Amino acid sequence: MTESSIVAAQEKLVSDLKSVIADAEDMLHATADEAGDRVAGLRARITDRLHDARLRLAEAEAVLLDKTRKAAKATDQYVHESPWQSVGIGVGLGFLLGFILGRR
Repeated sequence: MTESSIVAAQEKLVSDLKSVIADAEDMLHATADEAGDRVAGLRARITDRLHDARLRLAEAEAVLLDKTRKAAKATDQYVHESPWQSVGIGVGLGFLLGFILGRR
């Protein structure tokens, strides 16, 4: 797996986790007026787990943001150190993409 595909997979995971947390919070709010010891215990466990999930999600987002910044910095540094190679790579990729799309 390349670095960009890893970052994309991590971004998707973070997005999916945010959705799951939001759905679980909605479910907790919808069952707020339910009574009973069993329901109260379950709500307490879910609340604790959601709190832990939010913390881990924040840590994962911080790591992902750091990796993204490092990749952008490395790319910027490479382009500044080798501008003509960068232009050549861009032209080559543009030509290849145009050729592929032109065949459709």
